[in-house]
Amino acid sequence: MEMDSSGRYLSALNDFRQARRSAKLQSLIAMISGKHEKLLSYEEVKRRIEVSGQRRQYLANIPLDSIVGSVGRYLDFNKKFLPLTDSDAERWARVKLAQVQKGLPPIEVYKIGEIYFVFDGNHRVSIAKQMKMATIEAYVSEFRTNIEIKPDDDLEDLILKAERAEVFDEMGLKRFSPDFDFRVTEPGGYKELSKHISAHHYYLGLDQQRDIPIEEAVNSWVKNVYRPVIRASRQLGVLRDFPGRTETDLYLWLKQHQVELAGELGWNVDVNQTAKDLARRFSRTPGRVLAEVWKNIIDLIIPDELEAGPPPGEWRVNVSLPRKDKLFNAILVGLSGKENNWQVLDEAILVARHESSVLRGLHVVANRKKLDSQKVRDIRDRFYTRCSEENVKAEFAVEAGRVARQIVQRAIWTDLVMVHLNHPPGTQPQERLQSGIRTILQRCSRPVLAVPSVTTRLDITLLAYDGSPKSEEALFLSSYLGSRWETQLVVVSSTEGEKIKNQNLTRARDYLQKNGVKAEYVKADGPAGDAILEIARTRRANLIVMGGYGQSPLINVAVGSTVDQMLREFEHPILICR
Repeated sequence: MEMDSSGRYLSALNDFRQARRSAKLQSLIAMISGKHEKLLSYEEVKRRIEVSGQRRQYLANIPLDSIVGSVGRYLDFNKKFLPLTDSDAERWARVKLAQVQKGLPPIEVYKIGEIYFVFDGNHRVSIAKQMKMATIEAYVSEFRTNIEIKPDDDLEDLILKAERAEVFDEMGLKRFSPDFDFRVTEPGGYKELSKHISAHHYYLGLDQQRDIPIEEAVNSWVKNVYRPVIRASRQLGVLRDFPGRTETDLYLWLKQHQVELAGELGWNVDVNQTAKDLARRFSRTPGRVLAEVWKNIIDLIIPDELEAGPPPGEWRVNVSLPRKDKLFNAILVGLSGKENNWQVLDEAILVARHESSVLRGLHVVANRKKLDSQKVRDIRDRFYTRCSEENVKAEFAVEAGRVARQIVQRAIWTDLVMVHLNHPPGTQPQERLQSGIRTILQRCSRPVLAVPSVTTRLDITLLAYDGSPKSEEALFLSSYLGSRWETQLVVVSSTEGEKIKNQNLTRARDYLQKNGVKAEYVKADGPAGDAILEIARTRRANLIVMGGYGQSPLINVAVGSTVDQMLREFEHPILICR
C-alpha cells in the first residue's frame, strides 16, 4: 500500500492535527485558569503514596475517563490523552488506521484506587478517546492503597491524600471531626501539622516532667493551640480573604507569619494581630488590594505632618481579642533615652499594672548604623531592668527613621501609645507643623497618652465631651476607666450654646449610667480650652480624656486647636482618642 496516497491515512493524519489543536487550546486554558491538565506519572504516584500487593491480572472493559496516567509516556499526552508533540503524528495515524481497519489487542494498565495508568497502549487510548468511545478492553493489574483515589485527582491531590492518611493515623485526628477536619490544600501541609503537634508533645513533656501519651498531647494541642487560632480566625472572618483555602491552611500560615513577625518587629505578636496583618498583606480580594494601594499612594504624596490618619473609631475595631475584662493588652512606650523621658516608663508601668499589659518599648535612631550602638544597648538594659523590678512583662525594639513615623507604624501592634510630652505644639503655625506629637496624634490609629514631666496616680479623670465622633471614643474610654480603674469622673461640655451643652451631657450621662459609671457633669462657659483647664484644676483632675483634632491637618496647623492648648498647659497626662 502506498501510504502517502491512502485517503484513510490522510484522514487519520487530519484527526491527529485536530487532536493537537485541541491540546494546544487546553494548554492555553490551563495557563489562564491555573488548572493543570498533566497526565499522572505512575512512578511518581507510587513514590508519593503507599501502594502494596499486585492482584492477579484480569481482562476487563474499563472506562476511558478513569485512565488518567501513564507508566512511561506521561509527557507525551495530557490528562485527556491528547497528543503534546507534533513528532508523534505518523505513529498516531498508523495506530488510528489499524484501529479502524482491523482492531487492536487489549491495552495493559495498572489500577490504583479508581484510576488507571497505561503500561502499554497509550496511542490506542488517545485514539479511543478521540473516537469518543466509553470503554476500552484492557489487561488490568490492580494494586492496593489505603487512600481513596478518584479520576479527577491530580498529583497534588494524591500527595495530600497520602499525607493526610499518614498523619491522621499517627495522630488520631479523625476523632475531632466534625468540629475540625484539619484539611489542607498544599502538599507538605499535613507533615507541617504533624511537626506542630510533635513540638507541642515535646514541650508538654518538659513542662510536666513526665512521658506524655500521644493521645493526651494531641488533645492538649487541639485545645490550647489549634482551637484558639481557629476561633480567632472565625471571629475575624480572615478566611474570606483567602478563597479556596481551609482553616488549617490559615492556621499554618498564621503560625509561620507569627514567627516571621517576631523576628521582624522584635515583639511577640498575638494571633489576632497576626491574622489581620496576614489578610492586609496577602489577601487578593479586590477591596483589600485597592485599600492597600490607596494607602500607599496617600503615604507617598502627602507629608506625614498633613496626613489625616484613619477614621474615628477604627482603633476600637482593631484592638486585640479576646478582650475579656481589659482593654490595653499591649502598650507602646516611646523611649528617647533622655533622663526626663524615663518618667513616661514609670507612667506606663502604672497603666500596665492596672491592665496586666505587656510594655513594648520603642527607641528610634536616625539611621541603621546606630541600631546596635552602646546608647541603644544602655536604653534596652535600663528598660528591661525597670520592668523586671516592677514584675511587668516587657519587649524592646529599635527602629531607624523619623520618630513620629515609626511610632505611628508600630502602633498597630499595640492598644495604647504612651509618649513623653517634651515638645508640645507651639502657638505659631510653623511650630505646630514641626511638632512630632501633633503628627502622632493626627496619624496614630491608637489612643495616645501624652505624659509631661510629672508622674501621677491617674485616679481623677476629666472627660472633655463635645459630641463629636472622636469624643465618642473618649466617652467609651472614660467609661472603661471609671468601671475598671474606679477613677472619679468629671464630664465637661464646653461647646457653644446652652441647648447643645445639655444634649451632650444628657448623652454622656445616659451612656455612663447604662455602663454603671458614676460621674459629675459640668457645663463650662467661655473659651473651651480655658474652661476645661479651670475645671480640671478646681476638681484636681490628674488625667484629661478627650477626642483628637476635629479639623483637617492643614486647618489645625493654621489656626491651632483646643488639643494643642491642653498639651501646652495641662501639667498631667492627657489621653487623646480618635
